[in-house]
Amino acid sequence: MFPIRPHRSTGTFSSASGAAAALLRARAAEWDVELIETPDSLTMHVWGSELCLIPGDGIARIELHAPEQRLIAIMQDSATELFESHGMAINWDNVDAGALAPGLALMRLVSCTRRTPGFIRIRVQGPEAERFAHSNLHFRLLIPPQGRAPIWPRIAENGRTRWPEGEDALHRPVYTVALQREDWVEFDIFAHEGSPTCDWAGRAQAGDPVGLMGPGGGWCPEAEKLWLFGDETALPAIARMLALAPGAVRAYIRANAEDLAELAADPRVTRCDNLAAALDSAPIEAGEDLHVWFAGHVNAAREARRQLLARGLNKRQFTAAAYWGQPDSRA
Repeated sequence: MFPIRPHRSTGTFSSASGAAAALLRARAAEWDVELIETPDSLTMHVWGSELCLIPGDGIARIELHAPEQRLIAIMQDSATELFESHGMAINWDNVDAGALAPGLALMRLVSCTRRTPGFIRIRVQGPEAERFAHSNLHFRLLIPPQGRAPIWPRIAENGRTRWPEGEDALHRPVYTVALQREDWVEFDIFAHEGSPTCDWAGRAQAGDPVGLMGPGGGWCPEAEKLWLFGDETALPAIARMLALAPGAVRAYIRANAEDLAELAADPRVTRCDNLAAALDSAPIEAGEDLHVWFAGHVNAAREARRQLLARGLNKRQFTAAAYWGQPDSRA
């Protein structure tokens, strides 16, 4: 039975023979998503939605199908960026020009409280809060510049999202939903020097405007066995997945003991000082129904990816995410 995708959008654009198809194949490979090819079309499945490319003689047609209008606008933005970057402008049949960027919910700050020595709990409130509890773990927080009225991103006439620039540019970090109830969302930020979000939390007042864009970034992996590895920056995501995981789960966290909060008493959680060593010693068997999730410094994530591939896991059996840091070319 096919999922219901009641929302639809279509467009056309000029295309040299095969050029548009080659671009879509490359994007599907880059994102590691399903692409179904028939003699008449190419269909990419992403975000629970479909992007169908129907090549023609000098003119290509594109059709979008999604379960939410928000996802239609996100795919319009993505497809427009992809094809316009190669000189192929899409003429969409319908664009909600001037509307807020897809997935953007305008909210107000309720409170900033010190949850543990290393984490600040933020609560924001708004009428669209409920949708941030489902389907994806993460969102992008949009913080206006200090002392300036917020200019929010909006949809341009070509279907792209137009972001404010210069003095009106927004700070746009990514966070994990910790808790959602009624009309509010809570999330935790790791307190450290040099963080624009921490600076904002230190000066912000109840009622200040913020934007939440999403949700996105995937849901808790579904497997009989789930292995979680992460440092302080990944602690909020690990906490959320521990609450959601349907099967057996083990978590190894490199963080100060006092920052584990209620997780310190969870028998599934082990505090460690060396994530690479914890990953190396974990009894992970490639043939099992499992998923290994690892997040931390970019170099640590790269090494985890190498190690897991060497142990025989395929790319769909693990996630190795860089949550912070610059890559070290010597690593």
